[in-house]
Amino acid sequence: MTSRRTFLRATLSSTLAASLGSLPPTIARALDIPAHTRTGTIKDVEHVVILMQENRSFDHYFGTMNGVQGFGDRFVIPAPATPAHQNRTVFAQQREDDPTRLIAPFALNTTQDFRLIRLEGTPHSFKDAQAAWDEGRLSQWPKSKHNHAMAHFERADLPFQYALAEAFTLCDAYFCAMHSGTNPNRVVHWTGTNVGPNGPVIANDYDELHADPKGHGGYDWTTYPERLSAAGIDWRLYQNMKDNFTDNPLVGFKTYRAADKATSGKLADLAERSIRTRDLDKLKEDVLAGKLPQVSWIIGTAEGSEHPSTSSPAQGADYTAKVLEALTANPKVWAKTVLLINFDENDGYFDHVPPPAPPSLDANGQPLGYAEGAEREYHQGDDALKNRPYGLGPRVPMYVISPWSKGGYVASEVFDHTSVIRFLETRFGVHEPNISPWRRAVCGDLTSCFDFKTPNDQPFFAHLPKTADRAEQARRLSGKTTPKTPDALTAPVQEQGLRPRRATPYRFETGVEVSTIHVKVIFFVDPDAKAAVFHVYDRLKPEAAPYRYTVKDNEGKAEYTLTGTGGQSFDLFILGPNGFHQRLTGAFADLPAVFGLGVLPKGAYYGLDETGRASFDYRLTDNAYGGVAQDLHLHSDPINAAHTFGIDTTKTHGWFDISVQFGGVTIRCAGHVEDGKPSLSDPAAFGAARLTI
Repeated sequence: MTSRRTFLRATLSSTLAASLGSLPPTIARALDIPAHTRTGTIKDVEHVVILMQENRSFDHYFGTMNGVQGFGDRFVIPAPATPAHQNRTVFAQQREDDPTRLIAPFALNTTQDFRLIRLEGTPHSFKDAQAAWDEGRLSQWPKSKHNHAMAHFERADLPFQYALAEAFTLCDAYFCAMHSGTNPNRVVHWTGTNVGPNGPVIANDYDELHADPKGHGGYDWTTYPERLSAAGIDWRLYQNMKDNFTDNPLVGFKTYRAADKATSGKLADLAERSIRTRDLDKLKEDVLAGKLPQVSWIIGTAEGSEHPSTSSPAQGADYTAKVLEALTANPKVWAKTVLLINFDENDGYFDHVPPPAPPSLDANGQPLGYAEGAEREYHQGDDALKNRPYGLGPRVPMYVISPWSKGGYVASEVFDHTSVIRFLETRFGVHEPNISPWRRAVCGDLTSCFDFKTPNDQPFFAHLPKTADRAEQARRLSGKTTPKTPDALTAPVQEQGLRPRRATPYRFETGVEVSTIHVKVIFFVDPDAKAAVFHVYDRLKPEAAPYRYTVKDNEGKAEYTLTGTGGQSFDLFILGPNGFHQRLTGAFADLPAVFGLGVLPKGAYYGLDETGRASFDYRLTDNAYGGVAQDLHLHSDPINAAHTFGIDTTKTHGWFDISVQFGGVTIRCAGHVEDGKPSLSDPAAFGAARLTI
């Protein structure tokens, strides 16, 4: 009998074999070095290194990569209708210069015009980021960010980035912390929050050591590095203080400003670790000497930052390669090291996935669903944006690079910048109280990205190309370039092919009740499963913001109700994590019915309750995986009216997409069954982006 691991190996071999090639010696050696496996747990990790790069969205970099939630996503949220465009998705945005015309994500194609590698940046302040998010409608992107915010790269443009993802693990549900720019997101990354004394942080006005534009002397709450010091955990920042692109957020805090003036004691030690120059040469020296701290943050140079205009993907790749070269200089150290590479924010570049956000507030100001500690997640400043959630912000790339995360996996659990702190908490036991309970419930701790038990039994096929020549070519460019807006509306295309997939912790059930006067949707999350955020869009009110529900285990249920009258139509579009989707269409029924869906470790099921009728006819359709449509007939059961049926996912790697039609009502359900083991990506998620619903 073929084991799951053998099957994954065989599938990976066939889908990623095209990536084979010669490796730079240091990287090849790193991939050959077996992981340190003394305990087979996270305790085998002795060093965590964190490199935060600048200003790229996930779709902007990886929308065309096979096996991720990219442009081939089959469940794209609806965009508000316009007189000329009634059924568009958010992939079809109104142009900034002419709202009667549409623009879709368009490829830059740097192989034809290499100048586009140094792409012009876009607006990325709190105000315009909130406008682009549009309370979950995602419908104001070019208007808020300019047309070229829809530009994206492809595999040929990003050879190093794609190779890195296919060597290790790429997260496709990692979101920046908030809808804003660099410093607010970096403050969350280093402290767990943007709210505290002399906050909130929503702009870059305290990103230099001696700047004090508001006259309060700096932010005044405890940072995570300080907590590590108090716990006796060794840590350090590697940076060039004269060339760090003002990307060190610690300089905006009172404690570090006082440390800058100290000559001895704890404050002087704090300054030495955090606001003094110690560059990549020193990083390599520490690795070779076996003195790499337990926790290290790296802040890149302006040229190496990957920031639009100032830097480029080519120069960022070269900087990242130098970090990898330094860390792999000592195989004994690399065998015990995790390198996390994320991006602080998306700049203004488009991403199509609505970020999980704290619950919507009802008419009485009460949250819909679980919201413990979420009061700090809503902005309480200017009236125009009052009660807007700070985040989560748009998706950004995250690479998980280590001997425990090889194999070209995609990880689809929801993460954000606080997840990096959570990983450090899990490994070193130092708690960060600034992270709200709501974020802890919704965002994971990154441990699902790793295989600590059998890390050395992983296939590997990838070519990490040399970076210096492309970086030098980008360096010689005279300046940034704004791409021409395409005349035609053309859908971007995602590559076909499977990718190995890390297990995710999602298990939930939904119930739907259709009657003559309402449609009711109830969301449940199983005990011990991860909390989930659901978005509910009313397609017949496309101008309305979606309702957001957070559902947590043992915290009850969340319920959405749409009222109407007999014969009135409804069309509800629902999204959840891990590929979950429901769409409910039809009319308020003369004969009521109850429908249930479960996505559980033992499999997926759907249930029907004919609610007192002698019989019940319905049609079952497989929408994506080749199943034959079936017309079915149920007879009343006097003891139990509910009928439950399993959904076969054995041939689809756990994926399903079915529709159940009865009378004039259609309920579509899609998602992925999680059994705690690795699987494969959705075989139906590829091809041209869906520009219409």
